[in-house]
Amino acid sequence: MTKKPCIIVSAPVPADLRQLLEASCDTVDVPMGKSPLEVLPQEQWSQIDGMVCTVKTRVDAALLDAMPALKVVSNFAVGFDNVDMNAANERKVLVCNTPGVLDGAVADLTIGLMLCVARNLVAGDAFVRSGAWTKGAFPLATDIRGKTLGLLGMGRIGRVVARTARAFDMDVIYHNRRQDTEAEAEGIARYVSRDELFAQSDVLSVHIPLAPETRKSIGAREFGMMKKTAIFLNTARGAVVDEDALIDALKNGVIAGAGLDVMTTEPLPADSPLTQLPNVVLQAHIGSATVETRRAMIDLAVHNLVNAMTGNQPKAIVNAEAWPLAREAQPA
Repeated sequence: MTKKPCIIVSAPVPADLRQLLEASCDTVDVPMGKSPLEVLPQEQWSQIDGMVCTVKTRVDAALLDAMPALKVVSNFAVGFDNVDMNAANERKVLVCNTPGVLDGAVADLTIGLMLCVARNLVAGDAFVRSGAWTKGAFPLATDIRGKTLGLLGMGRIGRVVARTARAFDMDVIYHNRRQDTEAEAEGIARYVSRDELFAQSDVLSVHIPLAPETRKSIGAREFGMMKKTAIFLNTARGAVVDEDALIDALKNGVIAGAGLDVMTTEPLPADSPLTQLPNVVLQAHIGSATVETRRAMIDLAVHNLVNAMTGNQPKAIVNAEAWPLAREAQPA
């Protein structure tokens, strides 16, 4: 009789998808964000074959060494900076994620932040609610039409942002590790150097992953190159920005404003300097936080795991080179 693989569930899985998991796997629940090593008894560690988790679960060398049977980690996110990829690759652990299904939602939020900052919509709402409108007109804001939008990173989300921005008659430029000839042929954006991107953009939007080489890669130098009227947007990862440098730039008028869905520390403490700045619009890392998108994400994350556990290739794999070994290691 074939033994069912044993998997950790550390993500919000709805009832129908839970049934799908339980049809082919034995499941063990771990609260979201908690380390399985803190929750599960040590004798159970060696029994775990796979897991579905959020980015709040740190999958590092210590966890992988403690769970030698673990062969698949399915992230309920497009990002995978919670996983030590070097450690996973060394141990031939398959890592899956959920790209594609959240592109539209994150792009929509990016455009929303741009409008909120440029048109000062959050302050405008407070202006009306406070009764200040009865005493005078609200200050003038800034147009986005005809302005230059710069995209640092031109992946799936960047392309959707670029296409949407063209509807606002924006000139879209981008910088990426590799030129996106398809996007250029489509006429939605044109390639510039990294320095040119920061210098030319009226709105600069970040769409790069968090990796050792991108951590704090946007700092005082980059903000110093930007226009004093420029707006900075980040819906990617907070840690790609030197947050102290950003705060200084916003305080000292180096740039005009910022719209942030991500920060270095999350949740953002109430006493953070960012919360005190009137030229910043803040959101609670809600880029993918719609009913439709979150359902699509967890559906993909669960199917990635079930497919891997049953010897079928998952749809979304981060380290494809680990797939043949993960398939060979299925429980007998």
